[in-house]
Amino acid sequence: MMKKILLVAAITGMFVQGVWAKSDQQIRDEAKNNVITVSQVSGMTEGTGVTLNGQIVKQLAAEEDHFELSDASGSIVIDVDDEVWRPLALKAGDKVQVVGEVDISDEGNRKATVDVLTLERLR
Repeated sequence: MMKKILLVAAITGMFVQGVWAKSDQQIRDEAKNNVITVSQVSGMTEGTGVTLNGQIVKQLAAEEDHFELSDASGSIVIDVDDEVWRPLALKAGDKVQVVGEVDISDEGNRKATVDVLTLERLR
């Protein structure tokens, strides 16, 4: 009986997660309509798709896949998976367009970052 209860709980948990989570394509579609500045990210809701244009300031030493991105309005940390940033060999000064999802930290300071889906170097 206990195994059945655990199985039902696990399946329910997976279903609920799938209902609330947006697909990458939904995030990309939403981001097309949310071309915003870095300073506007902190006012967005968790999980919102956004597009940012800015310049790579630096790669953060503590987290190899984290970069600081800036524009005229400020700077923000972006989380870029290895398979996205490594082929581009990102470095400080590169101008980029970022499409990703707003991530708000659970800590009390409401720090916003962007989880990057696609990144394009701009000329």
